[in-house]
Amino acid sequence: MSPLVQLAAEEAENPLIPPIPELVIGLIAFVIVFGFLAKKLLPNINKVLEERREAIEGGIEKAEAAQTEAQSVLEQYKAQLAEARHEAARLRQEAQEQGATLIAEMRAEGQRQREEIVAAGHAQIEADRKAASSALRQDVGKLATDLAGKLVGESLEDHARQSRVIDRFLGELEEKAEATR
Repeated sequence: MSPLVQLAAEEAENPLIPPIPELVIGLIAFVIVFGFLAKKLLPNINKVLEERREAIEGGIEKAEAAQTEAQSVLEQYKAQLAEARHEAARLRQEAQEQGATLIAEMRAEGQRQREEIVAAGHAQIEADRKAASSALRQDVGKLATDLAGKLVGESLEDHARQSRVIDRFLGELEEKAEATR
């Protein structure tokens, strides 16, 4: 055998190069499978991927909307909290003012009542002093008249005379008391 024939025979039997009819059948089978995948399977895969992408984007949009709403609610809460604190401070200030006013009114009322009590006490003391002075005058006058009657030896039962003597005697006592002061 000639080397050329032998080389051709070896080439024909090379395991790395498939025979031509198998190559054609494989190529046709590949085109059929690829065509089937492109016509049937690929649209379904694209449809599922598109649905998944839309679901993810919708989820992201919903999450962003929820986050925006949460931020809005948080701002409202902060505003309400600030308003409540302001209202509490206002009420506290108002209560302090009312308390101060009430304390001032109660002090004024207490002062007025104290002054009334003191005035009533002074009036009572003055009335008691006058009553005691009058009773003392009568008692001193009676004693002085009895004593003068015993000293003089005659009765000083005359009421007008008795009043004049008592008044003169007490007047002298008062003048002496004022002079010693």
